[in-house]
Amino acid sequence: MLPNEDCPMRTALLDKDRRREIDMVEADADVNDTCANYLKALGDPIRLRIVKALQSSPMTVSDLAEFLELDIQKVSHHLRILFHADLLTLRREGKYRYYELNSNFVKNRHSVKSLDLGCCTFGLRPE
Repeated sequence: MLPNEDCPMRTALLDKDRRREIDMVEADADVNDTCANYLKALGDPIRLRIVKALQSSPMTVSDLAEFLELDIQKVSHHLRILFHADLLTLRREGKYRYYELNSNFVKNRHSVKSLDLGCCTFGLRPE
């Protein structure tokens, strides 16, 4: 039972509950923003093809360009977007740069890979 309306203790209790609600809404907004950024990065057919190509193994820009039959500049542009969205990681070996799917998002389920963004999951079929 809450104290009467004029009691400072009631106001403190209500303020505490309201602050908790606001914190939950702000946390949801952060998760939604993060998820929206992932989805925006995946919202292009070429980038989806890149993600599918990278599910089998890491590849260089040149490897991807040849595999997808696209010019290197276009593939590089799309890799940059996926990398900045934190969906890809970069590994350097000598003069080569290998892009691969961020292992934090890749899940193996029943021998089928999926991309688990936290807010949603995508099944990845081979290219």
